[in-house]
Amino acid sequence: MITTWRLDTGPQTLALASDGGVPQVIHWGARLPADEDLAALFAAQAGDITGGMMDVAAPVSLSPEAARAFAGQPGLALATEDGASFHPRFAFASAEAVEGSLRLTSTARGLRLIHEIRVEGDTGQFALRTMLDSDAPIRVNWLAAPVLPGPQLADEMIDVSGRWVGEFQLNRTPWHPGIRLREARQGRSGHEHPPYLILPARGATNTAGEVHALHYGWSGGHRMVAEELPDGRRQVQFGHAWGAETRTGTRFETATLYAAFSKTGLNGIAQANQRLIRALVSFPDPGRPRPVHYNCWEAVYFDHRLHDLTAIADRAAALGAERFVLDDGWFGRRDDDTSSLGDWTVDRRKWPDGLHPLIAHVHKIGMTFGLWVEPEMVNPDSDLYRAHPDWALGPADQVLGRHQMVLDLAREEVRDHLFHRLSALLTEYPIDYLKWDHNRLLPVVDAAQARGVYALLDRLRAAHPQVEIESCASGGGRIDAGILARTHRVWLSDSNDALERLCIQHDAALFLPPEVTGSHVGPRHCHTSGRHLSMSLRARVAAQRHMGFEMDLRELTEDEAATLQAVTRWWKAGRAWRMGAEILRLDSADPSLIAEMMLAADGGRFTLTAGQAATSAQILPRPLRLTGLDPDARYRVTLVNPEDIPRQSRGPLALRHGPVTLSGQALMTQGLTLPWTYPGTLWVLDGERL
Repeated sequence: MITTWRLDTGPQTLALASDGGVPQVIHWGARLPADEDLAALFAAQAGDITGGMMDVAAPVSLSPEAARAFAGQPGLALATEDGASFHPRFAFASAEAVEGSLRLTSTARGLRLIHEIRVEGDTGQFALRTMLDSDAPIRVNWLAAPVLPGPQLADEMIDVSGRWVGEFQLNRTPWHPGIRLREARQGRSGHEHPPYLILPARGATNTAGEVHALHYGWSGGHRMVAEELPDGRRQVQFGHAWGAETRTGTRFETATLYAAFSKTGLNGIAQANQRLIRALVSFPDPGRPRPVHYNCWEAVYFDHRLHDLTAIADRAAALGAERFVLDDGWFGRRDDDTSSLGDWTVDRRKWPDGLHPLIAHVHKIGMTFGLWVEPEMVNPDSDLYRAHPDWALGPADQVLGRHQMVLDLAREEVRDHLFHRLSALLTEYPIDYLKWDHNRLLPVVDAAQARGVYALLDRLRAAHPQVEIESCASGGGRIDAGILARTHRVWLSDSNDALERLCIQHDAALFLPPEVTGSHVGPRHCHTSGRHLSMSLRARVAAQRHMGFEMDLRELTEDEAATLQAVTRWWKAGRAWRMGAEILRLDSADPSLIAEMMLAADGGRFTLTAGQAATSAQILPRPLRLTGLDPDARYRVTLVNPEDIPRQSRGPLALRHGPVTLSGQALMTQGLTLPWTYPGTLWVLDGERL
């Protein structure tokens, strides 16, 4: 007997069937007609049998089973308490279906394998999770979230890699027989392989074509398998890193796997992912405008002096900053990065009256106050480590990272200690914001560590709901749905080079909305690349996302200060709609141009940014086609920064002389012609529907 189910959300349908075994996905893609015969669809997919095959082709089920002679990577790998592998054979047992969700249970002797699938609110995504219950303690080396079929018309897959100050690099890898396996074994979602996968159909672009995508919402080590079987079928698996469950137990579960489908190219995936993060992030005061940051790190580093910091705060407020963040160096005896992590008490050498004088001054000039912490870490040179060396995760003789070790947050007493220390700070001082950093990789892969971080954050937020938390991990080393369900902002990269940031932010927009993506105006001399870049470029790149400043503001020239102040005023004037806008990437005919639009939720406004990242191959800019507009409406488009047009641009360009009014159809098919310029210029254009 064939049993079938379906769920629908946004543009997609997920249909499943079981003929007695673990259910399998029989359709993941464009929404099917409401009266589609799913039993017929299942029957129509039955494959042939020919030479070189088993007599029955084991299904690509939600958990492919080695016990059924499955030819590819199984969806679970189990062992007894003493480490002996075993391969149960599951039979479908029951289904619980309510509006928008499905719970499917399959059983083997002493085991219950549960697959949960639900519609994730109004995001247009499915949320999938696998759970395993056992009557007796077992070991789980691998447990995949519900396994989905890879699309047959995808010639390539796009996954993400990166490094410190070089995050969110998109890799295009052809599908081929065998496995594309990527595993983050360093205890966090990572610069190196954040847990995302995009599967574009042949010919898909930013603005057109079918695309499937997956996002594993987990902040610990994870594993991705994209496999093409010898018979041509494909499967994609995500789960915790192999062996991350280091303890025996009777209940195991994956993180949530989010599944999106788009008929409008990569931008449809970007919209779904941006909506997902918006649904997960819960701001302390949703009605409060996103405040302009000032962070003092690249102004003073560890050299904290009240006089200097109050002078910088005055300058920041005058330029438009609304939140002042005191970075590393305020606690213990923290004069460099070799000591005091774990000792979360104010350094009375630097702050004899505590942080009260600085906070009082910051509040007096109209800003709120934020503080840097790195609670998950400990320096061997710290009072905490000397008192509790056993609290460190991993072996005592491990290689250090940035002179520090990791605290074992699987231990309740460690979490309790950190909660009480942080809570004491948040109780004594009126702190609006915590910059929560994570500056080294874990010495072991342990899922319990990530669960401990989640538990600590959950407890702290419950006790101090007014405090906003930024997730920073040497920049963008821990950015995923799991951490963003507990925080409010990410520090996308430690790079303060605006040209590099232009690329990083553009590609990260496939996954992140603007209001959670921190972007700061760095110093004239970029500390991470050595380049000198104009204030116009630095400020306008920061204004693409959640804007802030991070430099010694006392060094600004009058012209630089005037430009920064003007861009900040422009950002504030439009932040009410831009921070709720969707970021859409544009298909540029010129590969040296990085262009995108921020389209208001009601479609009535947009901001287009076009960054000249390199010298064009041709003499003049090619027309740039827009996207997402009403083809029948008229739009007035204005170049925001005509002052950046160089003298070498001297033709009869319409945008030079004022607004241009065109139909949405014309803007999306013919496009706009931008001024000629040098590399290192970001054009900003505002559009309004008339």
